[in-house]
Amino acid sequence: MTAMSQTNTTPTPIPAGRIQACRSCGGNDLPTVLDLGEQPLANALLEPDSLDEAEELFPLEVVFCSECGLLQVSETVPPEILFGQDYPYYSSFIPALLKHSRTHALALMEEYPSLDQRLIVEIASNDGYLLKNFVRKGIPVLGIDPAKGPAEAALEAGVPTLTAFFGVETARELVEDGKRASIMLANNVLAHVTDINDFVGGFAILLADDGIAEFEFPYVRELIENCAFDTIYHEHVFYYSLAALEPLFARHGLYLNDVQALSIHGGSLRLRVSKTRGKSAELERFQAEERSLGLDGLEYYLSFARRVEKLRDDLRRMLAEIVSRKKTIAAYGAAAKGATLLNYVDLPDGTIAYVVDRNSHKVGKVMPGVRLPIKDVDELLRSQPDYLLILAWNFADEIIRQQKEYLERGGTLLRAVPYPQILAA
Repeated sequence: MTAMSQTNTTPTPIPAGRIQACRSCGGNDLPTVLDLGEQPLANALLEPDSLDEAEELFPLEVVFCSECGLLQVSETVPPEILFGQDYPYYSSFIPALLKHSRTHALALMEEYPSLDQRLIVEIASNDGYLLKNFVRKGIPVLGIDPAKGPAEAALEAGVPTLTAFFGVETARELVEDGKRASIMLANNVLAHVTDINDFVGGFAILLADDGIAEFEFPYVRELIENCAFDTIYHEHVFYYSLAALEPLFARHGLYLNDVQALSIHGGSLRLRVSKTRGKSAELERFQAEERSLGLDGLEYYLSFARRVEKLRDDLRRMLAEIVSRKKTIAAYGAAAKGATLLNYVDLPDGTIAYVVDRNSHKVGKVMPGVRLPIKDVDELLRSQPDYLLILAWNFADEIIRQQKEYLERGGTLLRAVPYPQILAA
Protein backbone atom coordinates (compact mmCIF):
# COMPACT_ATOMS: atom_id res chain seq x y z
CA MET A 1 0.00 0.00 0.00
CA THR A 2 1.61 3.25 -1.11
CA ALA A 3 -1.25 5.70 -1.46
CA MET A 4 -4.54 6.77 0.05
CA SER A 5 -7.48 8.49 -1.55
CA GLN A 6 -8.05 12.08 -0.56
CA THR A 7 -10.99 13.18 1.54
CA ASN A 8 -12.73 16.52 1.87
CA THR A 9 -13.29 16.04 5.60
CA THR A 10 -12.76 19.36 7.40
CA PRO A 11 -12.84 20.26 11.10
CA THR A 12 -16.01 21.35 12.82
CA PRO A 13 -16.44 25.02 11.80
CA ILE A 14 -15.13 27.48 14.37
CA PRO A 15 -16.27 31.10 14.05
CA ALA A 16 -13.52 33.36 12.76
CA GLY A 17 -12.51 36.37 14.83
CA ARG A 18 -11.84 36.93 18.49
CA ILE A 19 -12.84 34.12 20.85
CA GLN A 20 -15.39 34.75 23.58
CA ALA A 21 -14.58 31.56 25.53
CA CYS A 22 -11.69 29.17 26.06
CA ARG A 23 -11.45 26.71 23.16
CA SER A 24 -10.75 23.85 25.58
CA CYS A 25 -12.96 24.21 28.65
CA GLY A 26 -15.37 26.98 27.63
CA GLY A 27 -14.33 29.40 30.38
CA ASN A 28 -14.93 33.07 29.57
CA ASP A 29 -12.42 34.83 31.86
CA LEU A 30 -9.58 35.46 29.38
CA PRO A 31 -7.16 38.20 30.50
CA THR A 32 -4.55 39.32 27.96
CA VAL A 33 -0.95 38.22 28.52
CA LEU A 34 0.78 39.63 25.42
CA ASP A 35 -0.26 41.72 22.40
CA LEU A 36 2.02 41.54 19.33
CA GLY A 37 -0.19 43.78 17.21
CA GLU A 38 -1.67 43.17 13.76
CA GLN A 39 0.40 40.63 11.83
CA PRO A 40 0.20 38.67 8.57
CA LEU A 41 0.00 34.89 8.66
CA ALA A 42 3.56 33.82 9.43
CA ASN A 43 3.73 31.06 6.82
CA ALA A 44 1.91 32.98 4.08
CA LEU A 45 5.00 33.55 1.93
CA LEU A 46 4.55 35.95 -0.97
CA GLU A 47 5.35 35.54 -4.64
CA PRO A 48 7.57 38.30 -6.05
CA ASP A 49 4.95 39.24 -8.64
CA SER A 50 2.23 39.73 -6.01
CA LEU A 51 3.88 42.42 -3.90
CA ASP A 52 1.45 45.08 -5.08
CA GLU A 53 -1.38 43.21 -3.37
CA ALA A 54 -2.30 44.05 0.21
CA GLU A 55 -1.76 41.35 2.81
CA GLU A 56 -4.49 40.42 5.23
CA LEU A 57 -3.52 41.16 8.83
CA PHE A 58 -4.92 39.56 11.97
CA PRO A 59 -4.56 40.51 15.66
CA LEU A 60 -1.83 38.45 17.32
CA GLU A 61 -2.67 38.44 21.02
CA VAL A 62 -2.25 35.78 23.71
CA VAL A 63 -4.82 35.31 26.47
CA PHE A 64 -4.94 33.12 29.59
CA CYS A 65 -7.93 31.00 30.61
CA SER A 66 -8.50 31.57 34.32
CA GLU A 67 -10.48 28.32 34.60
CA CYS A 68 -8.19 25.68 33.03
CA GLY A 69 -4.89 27.60 32.81
CA LEU A 70 -4.55 27.32 29.02
CA LEU A 71 -2.63 30.01 27.13
CA GLN A 72 -4.03 30.63 23.63
CA VAL A 73 -4.20 33.20 20.84
CA SER A 74 -7.32 35.30 20.89
CA GLU A 75 -7.97 35.30 17.13
CA THR A 76 -9.34 32.35 15.17
CA VAL A 77 -8.15 32.02 11.58
CA PRO A 78 -9.92 29.27 9.57
CA PRO A 79 -7.66 26.18 9.23
CA GLU A 80 -8.21 25.95 5.48
CA ILE A 81 -6.48 29.34 5.21
CA LEU A 82 -3.63 28.37 7.54
CA PHE A 83 -2.91 24.90 6.13
CA GLY A 84 -3.87 25.05 2.49
CA GLN A 85 -2.07 23.49 -0.45
CA ASP A 86 0.65 26.16 -0.49
CA TYR A 87 1.69 25.44 3.12
CA PRO A 88 5.50 25.71 2.84
CA TYR A 89 6.73 23.67 5.81
CA TYR A 90 8.51 20.46 4.77
CA SER A 91 10.10 18.62 7.71
CA SER A 92 12.62 16.69 5.61
CA PHE A 93 14.62 19.87 4.97
CA ILE A 94 15.64 20.01 8.65
CA PRO A 95 18.50 17.55 9.43
CA ALA A 96 18.13 17.91 13.20
CA LEU A 97 14.43 17.05 12.96
CA LEU A 98 15.17 14.00 10.79
CA LYS A 99 17.64 12.74 13.38
CA HIS A 100 15.21 13.41 16.20
CA SER A 101 12.37 11.57 14.47
CA ARG A 102 14.53 8.58 13.58
CA THR A 103 15.63 8.24 17.21
CA HIS A 104 11.96 8.34 18.26
CA ALA A 105 10.98 5.70 15.69
CA LEU A 106 13.81 3.36 16.67
CA ALA A 107 12.89 3.65 20.35
CA LEU A 108 9.29 2.64 19.59
CA MET A 109 10.47 -0.29 17.48
CA GLU A 110 12.60 -1.49 20.37
CA GLU A 111 9.79 -1.07 22.90
CA TYR A 112 7.22 -2.81 20.67
CA PRO A 113 9.00 -5.59 18.74
CA SER A 114 5.81 -6.83 17.03
CA LEU A 115 4.98 -3.57 15.26
CA ASP A 116 4.80 -5.33 11.90
CA GLN A 117 1.43 -6.66 13.11
CA ARG A 118 0.13 -3.28 14.26
CA LEU A 119 -0.90 -0.01 12.63
CA ILE A 120 0.93 3.24 13.39
CA VAL A 121 -0.96 6.43 12.56
CA GLU A 122 0.69 9.83 12.56
CA ILE A 123 -1.43 12.97 12.60
CA ALA A 124 0.11 15.96 10.79
CA SER A 125 2.57 13.58 9.12
CA ASN A 126 3.84 16.32 6.79
CA ASP A 127 6.12 14.88 4.07
CA GLY A 128 6.49 11.46 5.74
CA TYR A 129 9.74 12.38 7.46
CA LEU A 130 8.98 10.22 10.55
CA LEU A 131 6.81 7.42 9.16
CA LYS A 132 9.31 6.48 6.47
CA ASN A 133 11.47 5.02 9.26
CA PHE A 134 8.73 2.46 9.91
CA VAL A 135 7.97 1.90 6.22
CA ARG A 136 11.58 0.81 5.66
CA LYS A 137 11.02 -1.94 8.25
CA GLY A 138 7.77 -3.12 6.68
CA ILE A 139 5.63 -1.76 9.51
CA PRO A 140 2.07 -0.71 8.54
CA VAL A 141 1.58 3.05 8.77
CA LEU A 142 -0.86 5.76 7.81
CA GLY A 143 -0.10 9.46 7.71
CA ILE A 144 -2.86 12.06 7.90
CA ASP A 145 -2.16 15.66 6.88
CA PRO A 146 -4.37 18.41 5.39
CA ALA A 147 -1.59 20.18 3.44
CA LYS A 148 -1.61 19.00 -0.17
CA GLY A 149 2.05 19.69 -0.99
CA PRO A 150 3.67 17.86 1.95
CA ALA A 151 1.13 15.02 1.69
CA GLU A 152 2.00 14.49 -1.98
CA ALA A 153 5.69 14.47 -1.09
CA ALA A 154 4.97 11.75 1.49
CA LEU A 155 3.15 9.64 -1.09
CA GLU A 156 6.07 9.98 -3.48
CA ALA A 157 8.34 8.75 -0.67
CA GLY A 158 6.20 5.63 -0.27
CA VAL A 159 4.37 6.67 2.89
CA PRO A 160 0.61 5.94 2.78
CA THR A 161 -1.01 9.29 3.43
CA LEU A 162 -4.55 10.61 3.72
CA THR A 163 -4.96 14.27 2.81
CA ALA A 164 -7.44 15.39 5.44
CA PHE A 165 -7.96 17.31 8.64
CA PHE A 166 -8.13 14.94 11.59
CA GLY A 167 -10.95 14.86 14.10
CA VAL A 168 -13.94 12.81 15.19
CA GLU A 169 -15.41 12.45 11.69
CA THR A 170 -12.15 11.27 10.07
CA ALA A 171 -11.53 8.87 12.96
CA ARG A 172 -14.99 7.34 12.61
CA GLU A 173 -14.52 6.89 8.87
CA LEU A 174 -11.25 5.05 9.46
CA VAL A 175 -12.77 2.80 12.13
CA GLU A 176 -15.66 1.99 9.79
CA ASP A 177 -13.01 1.03 7.24
CA GLY A 178 -11.59 -1.49 9.70
CA LYS A 179 -8.65 0.54 10.98
CA ARG A 180 -7.60 0.91 14.62
CA ALA A 181 -4.27 2.36 15.67
CA SER A 182 -2.00 0.63 18.17
CA ILE A 183 0.25 3.69 18.19
CA MET A 184 -0.78 7.23 17.33
CA LEU A 185 1.79 10.01 16.96
CA ALA A 186 1.19 13.74 16.82
CA ASN A 187 4.31 15.90 16.71
CA ASN A 188 4.00 19.69 16.67
CA VAL A 189 0.31 19.70 15.85
CA LEU A 190 -1.47 19.73 19.23
CA ALA A 191 -0.85 23.47 19.42
CA HIS A 192 -2.17 24.08 15.89
CA VAL A 193 -5.72 22.72 16.06
CA THR A 194 -8.45 25.26 16.73
CA ASP A 195 -11.16 22.74 17.64
CA ILE A 196 -8.99 20.89 20.14
CA ASN A 197 -11.88 18.87 21.60
CA ASP A 198 -12.76 17.47 18.18
CA PHE A 199 -9.09 16.65 17.60
CA VAL A 200 -8.53 14.83 20.89
CA GLY A 201 -11.92 13.15 20.52
CA GLY A 202 -10.64 11.63 17.27
CA PHE A 203 -7.77 10.00 19.16
CA ALA A 204 -10.22 8.45 21.61
CA ILE A 205 -12.09 6.86 18.68
CA LEU A 206 -9.21 5.66 16.50
CA LEU A 207 -6.85 4.46 19.25
CA ALA A 208 -7.09 0.76 20.12
CA ASP A 209 -8.10 -0.02 23.70
CA ASP A 210 -4.55 -1.24 24.47
CA GLY A 211 -2.86 1.39 22.30
CA ILE A 212 -0.79 4.44 23.16
CA ALA A 213 -0.73 7.96 21.77
CA GLU A 214 2.30 10.23 21.93
CA PHE A 215 2.18 14.00 21.54
CA GLU A 216 5.15 16.33 21.11
CA PHE A 217 4.83 20.10 21.43
CA PRO A 218 6.84 23.13 22.58
CA TYR A 219 6.46 23.58 26.34
CA VAL A 220 4.94 26.84 27.55
CA ARG A 221 7.42 26.99 30.44
CA GLU A 222 10.32 27.10 27.96
CA LEU A 223 8.51 29.79 25.95
CA ILE A 224 8.07 32.03 28.96
CA GLU A 225 11.45 31.45 30.59
CA ASN A 226 13.37 31.88 27.30
CA CYS A 227 11.29 34.87 26.17
CA ALA A 228 10.56 32.92 22.96
CA PHE A 229 7.69 35.16 21.90
CA ASP A 230 8.54 34.53 18.25
CA THR A 231 7.04 31.04 18.56
CA ILE A 232 3.68 32.79 18.89
CA TYR A 233 1.78 33.04 15.62
CA HIS A 234 -1.72 32.35 14.36
CA GLU A 235 -1.01 28.70 13.55
CA HIS A 236 0.11 28.11 17.15
CA VAL A 237 -3.30 28.44 18.72
CA PHE A 238 -2.26 26.97 22.09
CA TYR A 239 0.75 27.09 24.47
CA TYR A 240 0.42 24.11 26.76
CA SER A 241 1.26 23.26 30.33
CA LEU A 242 0.58 19.81 31.77
CA ALA A 243 -1.95 21.44 34.06
CA ALA A 244 -4.01 22.57 31.07
CA LEU A 245 -3.67 19.30 29.16
CA GLU A 246 -4.68 16.71 31.75
CA PRO A 247 -8.32 17.84 31.99
CA LEU A 248 -8.52 18.09 28.19
CA PHE A 249 -7.52 14.44 27.78
CA ALA A 250 -9.75 13.34 30.67
CA ARG A 251 -12.74 14.99 29.01
CA HIS A 252 -12.39 12.38 26.23
CA GLY A 253 -11.68 9.32 28.36
CA LEU A 254 -7.91 9.46 27.91
CA TYR A 255 -5.27 9.39 30.65
CA LEU A 256 -2.04 11.38 30.68
CA ASN A 257 0.49 8.84 31.95
CA ASP A 258 4.04 9.92 31.16
CA VAL A 259 6.17 12.88 30.10
CA GLN A 260 9.64 13.28 28.65
CA ALA A 261 11.56 16.55 28.28
CA LEU A 262 13.12 17.13 24.83
CA SER A 263 15.55 19.73 23.56
CA ILE A 264 13.97 19.93 20.08
CA HIS A 265 12.38 23.27 19.07
CA GLY A 266 13.98 25.10 21.98
CA GLY A 267 12.39 22.89 24.64
CA SER A 268 9.51 20.47 24.11
CA LEU A 269 7.58 17.76 25.90
CA ARG A 270 6.62 14.30 24.69
CA LEU A 271 3.51 12.98 26.39
CA ARG A 272 2.21 9.42 26.48
CA VAL A 273 -1.56 9.00 26.70
CA SER A 274 -3.74 5.88 26.74
CA LYS A 275 -7.19 4.60 27.67
CA THR A 276 -5.91 3.13 30.93
CA ARG A 277 -4.53 4.94 33.96
CA GLY A 278 -0.85 4.52 34.84
CA LYS A 279 0.83 7.77 35.86
CA SER A 280 4.64 7.63 35.97
CA ALA A 281 6.82 9.04 38.73
CA GLU A 282 8.37 11.42 36.17
CA LEU A 283 4.97 12.85 35.31
CA GLU A 284 4.13 13.35 38.98
CA ARG A 285 7.47 15.13 39.43
CA PHE A 286 6.78 17.45 36.47
CA GLN A 287 3.30 18.25 37.71
CA ALA A 288 4.57 19.04 41.21
CA GLU A 289 7.14 21.38 39.71
CA GLU A 290 4.47 23.14 37.65
CA ARG A 291 2.37 23.68 40.77
CA SER A 292 5.32 25.10 42.68
CA LEU A 293 6.08 27.55 39.85
CA GLY A 294 2.43 28.52 39.39
CA LEU A 295 2.03 27.56 35.71
CA ASP A 296 -1.71 27.19 36.28
CA GLY A 297 -2.06 30.82 37.40
CA LEU A 298 -1.96 34.20 35.68
CA GLU A 299 0.80 35.67 37.86
CA TYR A 300 3.40 33.38 36.25
CA TYR A 301 2.81 35.02 32.86
CA LEU A 302 2.35 38.69 33.73
CA SER A 303 5.99 39.84 33.38
CA PHE A 304 6.33 38.19 29.97
CA ALA A 305 5.09 41.19 27.98
CA ARG A 306 7.60 43.55 29.64
CA ARG A 307 10.49 41.20 28.83
CA VAL A 308 9.34 40.93 25.21
CA GLU A 309 9.25 44.71 24.85
CA LYS A 310 12.77 44.98 26.27
CA LEU A 311 14.04 42.35 23.82
CA ARG A 312 12.47 44.29 20.94
CA ASP A 313 14.07 47.57 22.02
CA ASP A 314 17.49 45.98 22.61
CA LEU A 315 17.45 44.29 19.20
CA ARG A 316 16.53 47.53 17.47
CA ARG A 317 19.46 49.27 19.16
CA MET A 318 21.94 46.48 18.33
CA LEU A 319 21.03 46.37 14.64
CA ALA A 320 20.88 50.17 14.33
CA GLU A 321 24.42 50.40 15.70
CA ILE A 322 25.62 47.83 13.13
CA VAL A 323 23.95 49.72 10.28
CA SER A 324 25.45 52.99 11.52
CA ARG A 325 28.89 51.45 10.89
CA LYS A 326 27.90 50.74 7.27
CA LYS A 327 27.86 47.00 7.90
CA THR A 328 25.48 44.62 6.11
CA ILE A 329 23.05 42.21 7.77
CA ALA A 330 21.26 39.12 6.45
CA ALA A 331 19.05 36.67 8.30
CA TYR A 332 18.91 32.87 8.41
CA GLY A 333 15.62 30.98 8.50
CA ALA A 334 12.43 31.94 6.68
CA ALA A 335 10.46 30.17 9.37
CA ALA A 336 7.25 31.37 10.97
CA LYS A 337 9.10 32.45 14.12
CA GLY A 338 11.23 34.74 11.97
CA ALA A 339 8.13 36.37 10.51
CA THR A 340 6.68 37.00 13.98
CA LEU A 341 9.92 38.50 15.28
CA LEU A 342 10.64 40.73 12.29
CA ASN A 343 7.10 42.06 12.00
CA TYR A 344 6.90 42.80 15.72
CA VAL A 345 10.33 44.42 15.97
CA ASP A 346 9.47 46.57 12.92
CA LEU A 347 12.98 47.50 11.78
CA PRO A 348 13.68 50.42 9.42
CA ASP A 349 13.71 49.47 5.74
CA GLY A 350 17.09 48.23 4.60
CA THR A 351 18.27 47.03 8.02
CA ILE A 352 18.23 43.41 6.84
CA ALA A 353 19.06 42.77 3.19
CA TYR A 354 17.54 39.31 2.74
CA VAL A 355 16.75 35.99 4.41
CA VAL A 356 18.28 32.63 3.47
CA ASP A 357 16.75 29.19 3.86
CA ARG A 358 17.60 25.59 2.93
CA ASN A 359 14.00 24.80 1.99
CA SER A 360 13.75 24.97 -1.81
CA HIS A 361 9.98 25.50 -1.51
CA LYS A 362 10.67 28.87 0.16
CA VAL A 363 13.60 30.12 -1.93
CA GLY A 364 12.50 32.77 -4.43
CA LYS A 365 9.54 33.86 -2.35
CA VAL A 366 9.19 36.82 0.01
CA MET A 367 8.68 36.99 3.78
CA PRO A 368 5.19 38.19 4.73
CA GLY A 369 4.77 41.67 6.15
CA VAL A 370 8.42 42.71 6.11
CA ARG A 371 8.73 41.81 2.40
CA LEU A 372 12.30 40.45 2.59
CA PRO A 373 13.42 38.22 -0.31
CA ILE A 374 14.23 34.59 0.52
CA LYS A 375 17.42 33.29 -1.05
CA ASP A 376 19.37 30.06 -1.10
CA VAL A 377 21.90 29.55 1.71
CA ASP A 378 24.73 29.76 -0.86
CA GLU A 379 23.97 33.47 -1.14
CA LEU A 380 25.82 33.98 2.15
CA LEU A 381 29.13 33.05 0.51
CA ARG A 382 28.32 34.94 -2.68
CA SER A 383 27.62 38.26 -0.95
CA GLN A 384 29.27 37.64 2.46
CA PRO A 385 27.17 39.94 4.69
CA ASP A 386 29.02 41.22 7.73
CA TYR A 387 26.39 39.89 10.16
CA LEU A 388 23.92 37.02 10.04
CA LEU A 389 20.91 37.13 12.36
CA ILE A 390 19.75 33.58 13.16
CA LEU A 391 15.96 33.60 13.13
CA ALA A 392 15.66 29.80 13.39
CA TRP A 393 17.39 29.87 16.78
CA ASN A 394 16.01 26.45 17.72
CA PHE A 395 18.48 25.02 15.18
CA ALA A 396 21.32 27.45 16.00
CA ASP A 397 23.93 24.75 16.68
CA GLU A 398 23.23 23.11 13.34
CA ILE A 399 23.37 26.46 11.51
CA ILE A 400 26.69 27.34 13.15
CA ARG A 401 28.15 24.04 11.92
CA GLN A 402 26.80 24.64 8.44
CA GLN A 403 28.25 28.14 8.22
CA LYS A 404 31.86 27.32 9.09
CA GLU A 405 33.16 28.88 5.85
CA TYR A 406 31.04 32.03 6.33
CA LEU A 407 32.58 32.45 9.79
CA GLU A 408 36.10 31.74 8.55
CA ARG A 409 35.66 34.55 6.03
CA GLY A 410 34.96 36.98 8.84
CA GLY A 411 31.19 36.75 9.21
CA THR A 412 29.53 37.26 12.59
CA LEU A 413 26.44 35.47 13.88
CA LEU A 414 23.71 37.17 15.91
CA ARG A 415 20.81 35.77 17.89
CA ALA A 416 17.74 37.65 19.14
CA VAL A 417 16.17 35.08 21.51
CA PRO A 418 16.32 34.78 24.50
CA TYR A 419 18.08 38.16 24.24
CA PRO A 420 20.09 39.94 21.52
CA GLN A 421 23.66 38.67 21.49
CA ILE A 422 26.71 37.97 19.32
CA LEU A 423 27.26 34.21 18.97
CA ALA A 424 30.52 34.15 17.04
CA ALA A 425 32.91 36.56 15.39
